[in-house]
Amino acid sequence: MQNRKLKIGIVVGEVSGDTLGAQLIRSFREQGIEAEFEGIGGPQMIAEGFSSDYPMDILSVMGIVEVLKDIKKLFAVRDGLVDKWTQDPVDIFIGIDAPDFNLRLSKSLKQKNLPIKTVQYVSPSVWAWRQGRVHGIKASIDLVLCLFPFEKAFYQKFDVPAAFVGHPLASQLPLKNPLIEAKQELGLNVEQKHIALLPGSRRGEIERLGPLVLDAAKIISQKHPDYIFLIPAINDARKQQIEELLKHYSSDFIAKVKLMENTDTESKIGRQVMNASNIIALASGTATLEAMLLHRPMVTFYKLNWLTYVVVKFLIKIQYYSLPNIIAGKKVIQELIQHDATPENLAAEIEKLMNIETAQIQAMQHLTMHKQLLSGNSENPVQAILSTLNAE
Repeated sequence: MQNRKLKIGIVVGEVSGDTLGAQLIRSFREQGIEAEFEGIGGPQMIAEGFSSDYPMDILSVMGIVEVLKDIKKLFAVRDGLVDKWTQDPVDIFIGIDAPDFNLRLSKSLKQKNLPIKTVQYVSPSVWAWRQGRVHGIKASIDLVLCLFPFEKAFYQKFDVPAAFVGHPLASQLPLKNPLIEAKQELGLNVEQKHIALLPGSRRGEIERLGPLVLDAAKIISQKHPDYIFLIPAINDARKQQIEELLKHYSSDFIAKVKLMENTDTESKIGRQVMNASNIIALASGTATLEAMLLHRPMVTFYKLNWLTYVVVKFLIKIQYYSLPNIIAGKKVIQELIQHDATPENLAAEIEKLMNIETAQIQAMQHLTMHKQLLSGNSENPVQAILSTLNAE
């Protein structure tokens, strides 16, 4: 199987998946595995020679109500990929994150009895909510690549093939991470104090959470005029969207806000902004892990469409929402979810992190968890994928 060029399908739906996809493509190449890659990818994957049949943004939809609005478009994309791979099958399909789309795509490929091995890279949060999904995963997925050891343990209970491959960021990001150097890298004044505001990278998230973070920042700015606010924009569309929101604020406040545009194919402006900030306020999601691995004090928040939240609240099986708290098994960072996510509450939590001792305690907890993620016995994702490909 490895003596010929492999054909690998990959589908990602957001920047973090694009990053993992690009790293995976590089890993195949570095390990001497000849392969061509196609499907849905972002700029980082395309820069590695990936052929994207659809723009990555087409899958950037979150929430039950929000997805329903775009359901026909999403079905059309899924059916388009199934038709293509029925005519010209790939050897392996790897869905990176985006589980609602990728698990359905894997199921469709299995129903066609195609000779395609299916891999889900980044476990859906099946251990957290909608645990019944594990049976569907077992039926349609040949291998789950898990970022955290507790995920592999969960799948073993249900006899689902899984490999703990670790989170690539844990080894990429250094254990020592000076703040001043990070500020210099972005050309910021090292004497100034900065607060990173990350309302999310999707259009819908910025619509829903942008006013929340800006209103909180306005409250802080009135009490602490020495702070500067940094907002990353992963592309021009998100930059314009944030600029539209800023038009509703005074010129004095706007002068305290720096919009930081992405300047390369790696879409790492969010990480750079978090790294250069004294405090981070960010939407709950995979970016909370990144902030933890940067060892910066943070508070997280999230608001869904009210109907989506009612459904999610009913199905959720865990105490915490953010990855740092889930990994720690206790509250390490403050979570402001739904009704608690108000500008006043967010401003108050950010203000608490201005206390040096409070910030240092949280940063040390982040460092401890970073070391724990590095100490696990992780497997090589490429070799785990190839083992599945060669298995009968």
